[in-house]
Order: sequence, then C-alpha cells, then structure tokens
Amino acid sequence: MAASGTAAPRRLVQYVVVRSDLVHTLSWPLGAVITQACHAAIAAIHLNYNDPDTQEYLAELDSMHKVVLQAMDQASLSSLSETLTEKGVAHKLWIEQPENVPTCLALKPYPKDIVHPLLHKFKLFK
Repeated sequence: MAASGTAAPRRLVQYVVVRSDLVHTLSWPLGAVITQACHAAIAAIHLNYNDPDTQEYLAELDSMHKVVLQAMDQASLSSLSETLTEKGVAHKLWIEQPENVPTCLALKPYPKDIVHPLLHKFKLFK
C-alpha cells in the first residue's frame, strides 16, 4: 500500500477491441482473430513509438497490461474508431488485406482513467 501522501503509480493499459462477430457469426478460426488483435496492437505501438506513455509501457516489459474488449460487429467497431479520432485518442484500426475488412483496433498505451470512459460500454472479449 502506498504511504500516506504518496501517489499510487499510474496504470498504463493498451486496449484492443476485436469484432466478436468474426468468431461467433462469420466462423473465423479463433487463431486468425487473435492474429488480427496482435497486428493491431503492434501497429499501434509502432505508430506511437516515441510517445512518452508508449516508452514507459515498453520499459516495463514484464508487467505490460492489455485489455481485450469485443465490438459486436463492423459498424460498432467503425463507430468507436470515429469517436476515438474525434476525441484525439491515438489508435490503429486494423483492416485485413486484401479483403479490406476492418477486424479490430488497438489504442496506444494510455493511463486507464483517461480512456476507460470511452470504452466502458464494451465488454471483455469472449
């Protein structure tokens, strides 16, 4: 427990939001969907590599914290991406090629309290 008057360390989190319909409706293999999430997470880190939060997140290699959430379909994923863009939240919308299908998105690492309010309606991926 932190000593009185000492601020608790901030928790940096990388959120990944994956379309659940890919597995549950379109019958994509689970491994293929996990691969999409990995692509998006790495792309978001790469695009924001010099960001101070990203550097701090990477410096704690053995204690990285990711949260994987589910979007019900392409429309909800695209709507979230638009909202994040409007709010200035850095993220990568992963679009699988050559099919040109949006499959997931990943945010750069952020303090949890900054971005959680934008993601609270999305449930953990199942």
